[in-house]
Amino acid sequence: MMMKRNLKYWLMCGAIVMLLASCSTKQHAINQLESFSYELRDHSRYYDMEDWERAGDKFVKITKKVRNHEADYTPEEKARIGRLEGECVGYMARGAMDNISDRLRGIYNELKGIIEGFDDAFKK
Repeated sequence: MMMKRNLKYWLMCGAIVMLLASCSTKQHAINQLESFSYELRDHSRYYDMEDWERAGDKFVKITKKVRNHEADYTPEEKARIGRLEGECVGYMARGAMDNISDRLRGIYNELKGIIEGFDDAFKK
């Protein structure tokens, strides 16, 4: 009888540990997504193309972790995840637009210099 009680006790302890580990793992994925969102919010305006590539890779890795626990999330957690993913995508889109406009300004200035140089060559 004592052996059965010990077995039940250890099985119950094991189940609790597995439940807690599962909860902390799924919460860890959400926490990583939230942290990444803050990182993009605070630092993305200073990113160059390499930084954006790393950020894109990191976003994919984090969202894969989140998707691994998708069945375990409550509707409230899913809404929070959606909001965080939306923020991340928004910051990345804004960063892409900023990089494109910076490149276009650079191309415009370069073309302006080429035209001025071409014009100067014919003035002499």
